[in-house]
Amino acid sequence: MIITRTPFRISFFGGGTDYPEWYKQYGGSVLNTTINKYCYIMLRPFPPFFKYKYQIRYRKSECCVKIDSIKHPTVRECLKFMGIDSGIELVHTADLPARSGLGSSSSFTVCFLHAINALNGKLITKRKLALDAIHVEQNLIKENIGSQDQTAAAFGGLNKVDFGGASNIIITPITPNHNIINKLQDNLMLFFTGFSRTASDVAGTYIKTLKKNNRKELFKMKEMVNYSIELLYNNKLDDFGKLLNESWKLKKTFSKNISNDTIDEIYAEALKCGALGGKLCGAGAGGFLLLYVPKEKQFFVKVALKDFLFVPFIFDTLGSQIILYNREEV
Repeated sequence: MIITRTPFRISFFGGGTDYPEWYKQYGGSVLNTTINKYCYIMLRPFPPFFKYKYQIRYRKSECCVKIDSIKHPTVRECLKFMGIDSGIELVHTADLPARSGLGSSSSFTVCFLHAINALNGKLITKRKLALDAIHVEQNLIKENIGSQDQTAAAFGGLNKVDFGGASNIIITPITPNHNIINKLQDNLMLFFTGFSRTASDVAGTYIKTLKKNNRKELFKMKEMVNYSIELLYNNKLDDFGKLLNESWKLKKTFSKNISNDTIDEIYAEALKCGALGGKLCGAGAGGFLLLYVPKEKQFFVKVALKDFLFVPFIFDTLGSQIILYNREEV
């Protein structure tokens, strides 16, 4: 039996420039971090006593004879990509709900590929893991998805990630004073709005027109990455929070589907109570709302947003891991 654990991520700046439609021509750059909320996959060879070969359990349960019969697109395409023809049993669970803006689909892909490689007795690098996950999601499943989620899930940590050609990814860990990191964590608040959506569907409403309609905004959002890192190293965290607000305003210009009246009201109320900035995580339209709120103002924000689930978190630094490898069962 193998159990892999892979973190979810929060993106601060540069989202949108990580889509290959953009960065293959202009280059992309993001600042993101993984957090201590994870998805888990248990994988083992399936005992040969049943009429089916593949038992897949997530929010649904599938029992299939052939790989092509598996409905879960990531499971099906990962098995085909890795050339798996023997029976397997997969069980998936997670700390946070899917379709909520924290890169859950890519964390699942990375987590599953990591487990399959371990099942095959192969050691895979974090870079190869990220690139394989990008290939599966963008080229095999053909989702409207960027490249930062898979990279964050594989590597873990607070990083600047630069994107160039098809496989040119540069990961630069961001390492300001430990006290600055702790203060940044303390000033971030995460609320679940309760609205779920499929990121690929939301992104599909704008990514094909990004280069034509939003070039100015995307170049500006890319510039914000380096500026935000300067703010971190110079301990100007409140300015970092205010920059989140400017970035969110730019992102909302991409499509009317990124936000809605309810989200705008929640966000406005948070600003009124002391938040300096924030954003919807991921493609938009719902899921988790990230806010930068100085410590002394957080009580008022919690009261104002009492109808929404507050989720405390800290940064993860390890990325995708194998946390159990039972050789006898493998």
